[in-house]
Amino acid sequence: MNNFLVPAFIFIFGALFIPLLRGRLKQGYVLLLPLLGLVNFLNIPIGTHFQVDFLHYQLILGEMDRLARIFGIIFHIVSFITILYILNFDNNTEYAAGFCYAGGALGVILAGDLITLFFFWEFLTVSSMFLILARKTRKSTQAAFRYTLIHAVGGLFLLAGIIIHSHETGSLVVSQIGLNGLGSYLIFIGFGVNCAWPLLHSWLVDAYPEATIGGAVFLSAFTTKTAVYALARTFPGETSLIWIGTAMAAFPIFYAVIENDLRRVLAYSLINQVGFMVVGIGIGTELAINGAVAHAFADIIFKGLLFMSVGAVMYRTGKVNATDLGGLYKYMPITCAFCIVGAASISAFPLFSAFISKSLVMSAAAHEGLWVTWFTLLFAAAGVFHHAGIKIPFFTFYGHEGDYGGEVKEAPKNMLAAMGISAFLCIFIGSAPGFLYDLLPYEVEYHPYSYDHVIAQLQLLFFSAMAFTLLLLSGIYPAEMRSLNVDADYIYRKGGKLAFFLLDRSLNSINAFVDRTVAKGMTARLSRFFSLGPGRLALAVIKSLWQMSGIGAVELVESEKRFLEKYKTANFSIGSTAIFALAIVLLFFIL
Repeated sequence: MNNFLVPAFIFIFGALFIPLLRGRLKQGYVLLLPLLGLVNFLNIPIGTHFQVDFLHYQLILGEMDRLARIFGIIFHIVSFITILYILNFDNNTEYAAGFCYAGGALGVILAGDLITLFFFWEFLTVSSMFLILARKTRKSTQAAFRYTLIHAVGGLFLLAGIIIHSHETGSLVVSQIGLNGLGSYLIFIGFGVNCAWPLLHSWLVDAYPEATIGGAVFLSAFTTKTAVYALARTFPGETSLIWIGTAMAAFPIFYAVIENDLRRVLAYSLINQVGFMVVGIGIGTELAINGAVAHAFADIIFKGLLFMSVGAVMYRTGKVNATDLGGLYKYMPITCAFCIVGAASISAFPLFSAFISKSLVMSAAAHEGLWVTWFTLLFAAAGVFHHAGIKIPFFTFYGHEGDYGGEVKEAPKNMLAAMGISAFLCIFIGSAPGFLYDLLPYEVEYHPYSYDHVIAQLQLLFFSAMAFTLLLLSGIYPAEMRSLNVDADYIYRKGGKLAFFLLDRSLNSINAFVDRTVAKGMTARLSRFFSLGPGRLALAVIKSLWQMSGIGAVELVESEKRFLEKYKTANFSIGSTAIFALAIVLLFFIL
């Protein structure tokens, strides 16, 4: 007998009780829930658990191994940190949606069959949508609609792929699939939508900045990382992922540099970091998979820290654009310090988390002789330092003085506590990598703090900082301005309008023609026919039969007049009229 529970259900069903609680009791409950979930999760041994028979299929809700364990641990940790961060908002929608969202992610990583995986995969979309809607603005509502629509399309690809794959292979087990048939390609694309692959990525930078302050932290942790897990489980070593990941790491840099909205900068940066993970999965060696997983673990923490620091500024000032911010180090020094820790972590400074995770992927690329990918990742690493390592803290807390209409208060204590925990973890993981390395799927000997690696990384960071300074002083660096940057979604937004216009002018014109000539014409004829009334309908039948029997015209006219005179005020139902007419027809043929 199991002495533990399904981790996803602890969060999902636990969320149902949140609206029933008040005050301190509710605060204690929402903080205790992820801690109890983590204890329960760590108590689950390696192996297969929670098997359920459903419609001749065996559903597996608890397939535990080292890959699932490390993702489950970080999902519980970030859930606790984020709930602590939004504690002062006391928003039941955020609490419940956040826990359901995290529960869906836990359900995916522990799913042992594709049916269970698909159910929790779609649950991710539905629950995360409310984190965007909860902001209650026109833009957030529109973004939530587009977000849901795109993920619904991705879910349809995934479902079609699962059905075809099951028919082709006779198996629904979540294991290595590889690209070997139509079903596998559809599953591949379904995962790619959630992973924010190039040309499929616009939903992320469209929706995340429109979410609530806490919702953006939740969103940065689960959707893309769950997709990374799914790819690592089903498509490790798929070569196409190397080039997809390389493109992901490179192109967001150019958008992030010119973007004014700092949460959109972080959204582009998120795609950039996921690119490193996708490259590692595509390489597929034990070192590369470890690098992808380690970087996912580290990214959840430092990207969450950056979203939290920008969110704290947004909470106190109501502003999030670089053009409106600056000089906040005087008013929010602790938040500024935590933001710098997050910036140093994402930039892979020695003694910070990304230094010990990102280097695993780059070393794996070098070991496999993938020099184009390696140089691209090196360029991307320098670009990260520009847009996230320097731009975020510089334009938020330094630079020009923002107009805040008075002194700005430091972030609330619960926000500072959440950021403090994240900052500690960023430094702890970077300074003592053995703790993270021991959790990785494979045992690989790797020592990030070699003399060559430290010096090379410091040189890269030094020259990146110098380039930023020279570009800024010379006026070449793109100025922060209020603007709308066109992304890949421009293609299908405009294309969608064009397609609607063409279909409206073609198919709808055909529909209108059919409606005028057939539907309305037929309706008019039937209306005239039945407007005679049930009595006239019966009389029409009798009249036809009389004509067939050879009765003279005079007798027929006289009979019609007597019939109408007698029944002109009668109120027959349609059913009785039909029976009456049928009886007359039968009598005619009998007699």
